[in-house]
Amino acid sequence: MTRLRHIPSNVMAGFQKQNISINAPQEELRVLGIDASLRSTGIGVIDYNGTSMKYIDGLVIKNKANAPLSACLFNLSSELEAYIDKHKPVHVAIEGIFYSRNARTALRLGHARGVLIETCSKAALPIYEYAPRKIKQAVTGMGTATKEQIQHMMMRVLNLEKLPQEDVGDALAIAITHIHNMSGIASLAPKPI
Repeated sequence: MTRLRHIPSNVMAGFQKQNISINAPQEELRVLGIDASLRSTGIGVIDYNGTSMKYIDGLVIKNKANAPLSACLFNLSSELEAYIDKHKPVHVAIEGIFYSRNARTALRLGHARGVLIETCSKAALPIYEYAPRKIKQAVTGMGTATKEQIQHMMMRVLNLEKLPQEDVGDALAIAITHIHNMSGIASLAPKPI
């Protein structure tokens, strides 16, 4: 049997005690999830009271396929700004960048994300970013889940009567991922981007 040795106090002096606290919100946390896209951005709002989640609203910001880039970006900013004013979220969660073989598609998505992040920043909202695989893992238990599996899970978790639109379902999944991450150990909670 191994005996534990006494650790001298001068050795222990070099170590600091870490306070680990659970990061459960004291008040209701309203999270805005954003699934960024130039042509079809999904946004959704969920309230979390520390024990349960409640679906508040979801919307798809659409841009016409033939609309110029500048008009699409302006529309994204204007629509999101109005949505933030209406629903007053406390945190924003957005999907991280994925890698695309098509450079033009990746660049346009980058423009859209930049405008969406800037709009949230103007509203003084903390913004958190989550990788697509982490979102799928958080809401379905599988990092390779399909869009349909995510939609069905959103319907179950949020007690929705019907499947949300695909882009709204993705936005809600992003918000739920943030809620899961914020309600864990505070020292492991994500930092705003």
